[in-house]
Amino acid sequence: MVNKALHILIFVRNNALCKDKKGFPIFALMESTRQKKVSRLIQKELSVIFQQNTQEILGNIMVSLTIVRISPDLADANIFLSIFPVDDPEAALKVIKSNTVMIRKKLGESVRNQLRIVPTLQFHLDDSAAYAEEIDRLLKK
Repeated sequence: MVNKALHILIFVRNNALCKDKKGFPIFALMESTRQKKVSRLIQKELSVIFQQNTQEILGNIMVSLTIVRISPDLADANIFLSIFPVDDPEAALKVIKSNTVMIRKKLGESVRNQLRIVPTLQFHLDDSAAYAEEIDRLLKK
């Protein structure tokens, strides 16, 4: 029962499009097939970009793309990242956000034959592992 509740909470949290100003998740309606294909394409290409360029941007830090959500008009992409091993992931996220133009340019070069418009990239921290630990800790009380 506890594991099922934990999995439901994680599923709900992972399927949120982003968070509003108060931190509440904003949910997207069902994604179309095209949105799912573009999300997978962007996730694949961005993972290659991060794999090749993380050394010069962040140093010895591993960046993992966990979720890519794309808007229905394919113009905006919300990318959720897990950043390891770092003491302050917010600072690493700030560095990534400052390099968004370069990352979007490299993404455009790699998907120019598949996409007409390269979406604007919005990076967010994916702290679902910490969230799951917190829920698990609360449920064990």
